[in-house]
Amino acid sequence: MIKDNDSVNVSVKAYFLIGFYFISPCLFSQNQKVADSLIAVFQTQQLELNQKFEVLRGIAANHINPDIGLQYANKLISLSEKEEEFVWLYRGYLQQGNAYKLKGNLSLAVESFFKSLKAAQRADYTPGIGGAYLSVGDTYANNNDHENGIKYRNRAIEILRTTEDSVTLATALLNTGYEYYLIDGYDSALAFYKESGRIFENKDFVIGKAYNLGNSGLVYAKQGDNKLAESQIREAISILESFEDSYAITEFEIEMASIYQQKSELREALKYAESAMELALKDGLKKRIRDASLKLSELHADLGDFEKAFSYQSQYIAYRDSINNEETIRKMADLRTEYEVSQKQAEVDLLNEQKRNQQLIGAGLTAVLLLAGALAFTFYRNNKEKQRVNLILSEQKEEIEAQRDQLDELNKSKDKFFSIISHDLRGPVHAFKGMSRLIKMYIDQNSIHELAEINEHFDNSVDQLSTLLDDLLEWAVAQQGNVPYNPEKVKLNAVADELIGLFNNMARAKKIELIAEVPDDLMLWADLNSIRTILRNLLNNALKFTPEGGWIKLSAARAGERGEVKVEDTGIGIARDKLETLFKLAGHKRSWGTEGEKGLGLGLQLVYEFSKMNGGEVRVESEEGKGTSFTLVVPVYRGEPVPSAQT
Repeated sequence: MIKDNDSVNVSVKAYFLIGFYFISPCLFSQNQKVADSLIAVFQTQQLELNQKFEVLRGIAANHINPDIGLQYANKLISLSEKEEEFVWLYRGYLQQGNAYKLKGNLSLAVESFFKSLKAAQRADYTPGIGGAYLSVGDTYANNNDHENGIKYRNRAIEILRTTEDSVTLATALLNTGYEYYLIDGYDSALAFYKESGRIFENKDFVIGKAYNLGNSGLVYAKQGDNKLAESQIREAISILESFEDSYAITEFEIEMASIYQQKSELREALKYAESAMELALKDGLKKRIRDASLKLSELHADLGDFEKAFSYQSQYIAYRDSINNEETIRKMADLRTEYEVSQKQAEVDLLNEQKRNQQLIGAGLTAVLLLAGALAFTFYRNNKEKQRVNLILSEQKEEIEAQRDQLDELNKSKDKFFSIISHDLRGPVHAFKGMSRLIKMYIDQNSIHELAEINEHFDNSVDQLSTLLDDLLEWAVAQQGNVPYNPEKVKLNAVADELIGLFNNMARAKKIELIAEVPDDLMLWADLNSIRTILRNLLNNALKFTPEGGWIKLSAARAGERGEVKVEDTGIGIARDKLETLFKLAGHKRSWGTEGEKGLGLGLQLVYEFSKMNGGEVRVESEEGKGTSFTLVVPVYRGEPVPSAQT
């Protein structure tokens, strides 16, 4: 810290003598010592306007605490707006976006970066336009939207190649290489690092060289060259420690933990992972806390400390969901759409202006043509040109409207798909809950033998949950937001055995008898994933609303060209007034099971929709206090595809 006015004067003179070196928007290079000195300068010295701009940006860019960095970025924005200095306004919004990004708020970050882009365009500041595109691309990449990450970064590279700012160009190359690393394009990543490394070396840009070393090390680790990877990452960490650059150090330490994990040197790996976690928690770096939590969970599992492994896994899930939640994704998509549509609108406005100009010119030419008489052909050609412009405007308007409708439809499909995933995960989690209750009961009874037996059931439940997650992931990758329908020959007996195994622990915990009576030769023609979802929801509901000592029966029989699958229980039943709206997702339908289990009504809506999708139907019979019977009717397998009734 600076302790007196003389040292403050020395610092400020040195700072402005050297000049504020540009910190690329995506390197996130930070130096707390520089930030502390500049804060002292700002608070104690009388600065000229341009010096205030430089110092505010320097503090925002170098402070390792994103909340403090955000405060000074906002001061820079306010001062720039007041003085109508649009280059500095671009820089203020850029640092604001960097702070939000460090805090894990990616939707606010991308909003700030688009504002910085508009400010740079207003100032006609080409390096700033390239830097803003680079930051937008980096933010989409951090949200796993690699398509838009590469798109905006390549746009930045095209612009920056036309400028004298070789450091920012090198940064764009570095970050584009990192994007290819994230999607396993390792050869492309190394090609970009090679070009950026030459520029950083020629400019002797120490921060850039450190990042280039570390990122190259990440690629070599993925390619299996752990010796070279470890050497380069160690050197990068050593350089960055002098700058107190926690954002980069934590990533590289996590990768070092992975390298030692592969070498089975788990204690050394644990040291790196714990160091990364401590630094990330200290500086509030959500993304790094998430990654360090996952790595620590893996390492403690390898060491056999499953309690700590589970704790860190829970922490990883909490931070992952807070960063990559549906609202963030939708906001970022909306911001991107808003910007692209505004660009299209600008083109339309330009064409409208051209049309008005042409109309004025046409009017003047008409008068001349009427007087001259001999220039009628020119008038005709001008009229044709106006028709062409009108056609272009009409086509672009239709294109914009089509893009808007397509985005609306994609958002609706995405919302529905996330709802399906959330609901399908509830059943396996309830199975774990049932197993937890059994463990508690056996502990109270001091039944060590039964506790040992639970281990096998626990493994089965984990395998089944893993299978469910794999199914959901395949749906997401294959359909990109649409609910899939892929009919095939389904052996119902195998599906029944799988589901009875999934809910066995939960049933045992409630002392409920699970019965399955499904013929071995009954084959359905249906979508396997949706049939699993239907029966999983019906069994889960039956378990929820059946009291202790009851029974649940899954049975099936062939009825002509249809198969009838029944789920019966001795539960509390359904009131008559609720039967009419049972399969409609509307109003407040929250209900509670016999032991307080929460239900939202989404499961039965999925049962209804998926039965229709498979060309069948679902029926229900119930009497309060006596139980409920659901009957699923779907086509049987006849040796050839059955026409789908999907809507």
